[in-house]
Amino acid sequence: MKNILTILIFSVLGLASVFAQQQPLNTQFMNYKLGYNPGFAGSQESPCITCIYRQQWLGLDGAPSMAIASFNMPLNNERVGIGANLFRHTIGITTMYNADLAYAYRVRLGRGMLGLGVMGSLRSMTQDFDKTTATQTKELDGSIPAGSSSKFLFNFGTGVYYNNDKMYIGLSAPRLLENNIDYVDSDVLISREVQHLYLMGGVTLPLNENLSLKPQALLKYVPKAPVDFDANLSLLVQQRYLAGITYRLGGDKTDGAGESVDFILGAQLTDNIMFSVSYDLTLSKIKNYSDGSIEATIRYCIGKAGDENKEYDNPRFF
Repeated sequence: MKNILTILIFSVLGLASVFAQQQPLNTQFMNYKLGYNPGFAGSQESPCITCIYRQQWLGLDGAPSMAIASFNMPLNNERVGIGANLFRHTIGITTMYNADLAYAYRVRLGRGMLGLGVMGSLRSMTQDFDKTTATQTKELDGSIPAGSSSKFLFNFGTGVYYNNDKMYIGLSAPRLLENNIDYVDSDVLISREVQHLYLMGGVTLPLNENLSLKPQALLKYVPKAPVDFDANLSLLVQQRYLAGITYRLGGDKTDGAGESVDFILGAQLTDNIMFSVSYDLTLSKIKNYSDGSIEATIRYCIGKAGDENKEYDNPRFF
C-alpha cells in the first residue's frame, strides 16, 4: 500500500501540473525570506549565511527533502542589498538544483526601509524514469522518456519588502516566466511552470522587558489552485529563545483539518549564531503513512546582530 500511495503522490507532485503549487515548502519561512522575496536582500544589518535542511514525510519512500544555503548582505550604507540562494530538492524520481541571484535597491520609508528587488534563477531538473515501475510497456507512452532526462531553465522575478524594528511585510513573484518543463520533444504541452505569488508579514508585540509575541504569516497563491497559508505565533524570551507554533492550511479536499500543525524551537546561541528546529505534525490523510516532517536552520551573521545606536534595526528572529 505504501508503494501505491507513493506513486500516486509523486505523479501529482513530481510532474508539475498547470494548476498546482510547484515550489517546495519550508516550515521556517521566516528564516528563508530571500527564497520567497528578492526585496529582502540587504535588510539584515550585516552579511548573513543561512543553511536549512528539511526532510518531509518521514518514513515514506521518495518523500521530498531539501537542502538550502542562502546569503545576503547590505551595501552602500544599506541602500543596496545583494543575495544568493542555492538549494537541492528531491521528490520521487525528480532532483532539482537551483541557483538564485538577488539585487534590491532600498529606500527609507517612515521608520523603516523599503526594498525593491529583482531575482534571476537558473535551475537544473532531472528525472530518472528507470526508478519507476510501469503496469504496461513504458514505450507505449510518449510522455515517458527512457532513462534519465534533464532540463535547464532560466527565470526571473521581483518583489517588494518593507521592514522596521517592529514589523515586516513583503509581496513577491520570484518566477514570472512560464517555462515548458516537459521532458520529451513534442508539439503537445504537458506541463509548464506557473507563477507563484507570495505575501508575507510579521510583527513584534512586546509583553514586558523579557517577553514578546511574534505573529507571522505566509500566503502562497497560484492561479486556479487552492490558496496555501501558514500562520505562525511565536514567543520570544529575553531576545534569545524562541518557541512557536504554525498552522498550515491545505491538505485533503474532503477534510477541512488542514495540512499540518508545526512546532518550532530556536535559540540565539551567540551574538552571531542562531539555531532552530521544527517538527510538522501532519493532519492530512498522509499521516497514516508517514511520521511527520522535520526541518533545521542555522544562521551565522558576520558582526553583531543589532546596534542600539542605529536609527532602526532588525530583530534577530526576523
